[in-house]
Amino acid sequence: MIAKHIKETINSKGASVIRKMFEEGIQLKKQYGEDKVFDFSLGNPDLDPPEEVLSAIKETAQDVSHGCHGYMPNAGYLETRQAMADKISAEQGVKLEAGNIVMTVGAASALNCVFKSLLNEGDEVIVPSPFFAEYRHYVKNYSGKLIEVPSKADFSLDVEKIAGALTEKTAAVLINTPNNPTGKIYSSADIKALTAALNAHGKKTGRYPYLICDEPYRAIVYDGALVPPVFPEYKNAVVVSSFAKDLSLPGERIGYIGVNPECEEAAEFISACTFCLRTLGCVNSPAFFQKVVAKCWNAKVDYSSYKKRRDLLTAILDKAGFEYCKPQGAFYLFVKVPARWKDDDSAFCDYMKKFFILSAPGNGFGKKGWFRLAYCVSEKTIVNSEKAFIEAAK
Repeated sequence: MIAKHIKETINSKGASVIRKMFEEGIQLKKQYGEDKVFDFSLGNPDLDPPEEVLSAIKETAQDVSHGCHGYMPNAGYLETRQAMADKISAEQGVKLEAGNIVMTVGAASALNCVFKSLLNEGDEVIVPSPFFAEYRHYVKNYSGKLIEVPSKADFSLDVEKIAGALTEKTAAVLINTPNNPTGKIYSSADIKALTAALNAHGKKTGRYPYLICDEPYRAIVYDGALVPPVFPEYKNAVVVSSFAKDLSLPGERIGYIGVNPECEEAAEFISACTFCLRTLGCVNSPAFFQKVVAKCWNAKVDYSSYKKRRDLLTAILDKAGFEYCKPQGAFYLFVKVPARWKDDDSAFCDYMKKFFILSAPGNGFGKKGWFRLAYCVSEKTIVNSEKAFIEAAK
């Protein structure tokens, strides 16, 4: 028999509403045609990988040396770990070495390894809401409890509320910036205030929670925005990320964990994550793409088309009369449900399907009364959706 807790989860509303909408979209497109369906459900980047990545793939594929497809150390190839250390060093302004890195099977694998390494039964992980829906399941996997703390009205961090939620059971605070689903970038001032609160809590209780920074959208920013570093502000900080979004490689499942070298238990943490990667069944990150990203992790990508599509979609929503949070990064638009729907985002998303608009209700992201649109779709889809949004708003 299927485990009871799994059956309960997959039958719940929040199990995977995004995937459910995505799969419905496939069927609707078959039935009515691609150009009639406006599928904003899934954050599947539609930019092609840059030429540097394609060249690295070709070069790596031509390697027929003996043992090139064999096992490597569980934490990953040394040269790949060093490349990721160089990447995070540049982003954080703190020098990392290969020993501070574990290569993982995407950012999801990275987060699961981190939580399995950190959480004892009943431990708490604080997350500002709204947040990526799968966080609930990742924390629950290891008998932890996700503590959802509402963000401010503009979706910036409410550090006072986060500080008020800290307890002796708090193992970590998890932030995602640019944020999925809002596109919000947490400011340097917010990061400084948050780390000050964590340090004050640590001094008071003796337990310094880890600050986990989930950053797969770090490079996708608009209007000159920057994602502030965290490592200079807080010792117990960890970065998890992947190349799914910035290099458009979601299906290749290549990610990493980077631990602040100033963390007092950095070596032990890396060992724990490496062990968890093995026991979770991943064993190691995909060998082929470890070699690829080591060669092209710093490839230049033009994200201006995402900005153009953001602006096209917001112009349509303005015309239709929707309220939304203008994203500073990533490729999501978080939109308020019209007032007459009384915050019933699930019902409104179902209603929009009548106009062949597919979106994700906000309750799955911990924010009732809103819905998410992923605008990493063709410009044609966005332009052609105008009439449908105006009709849905009526």
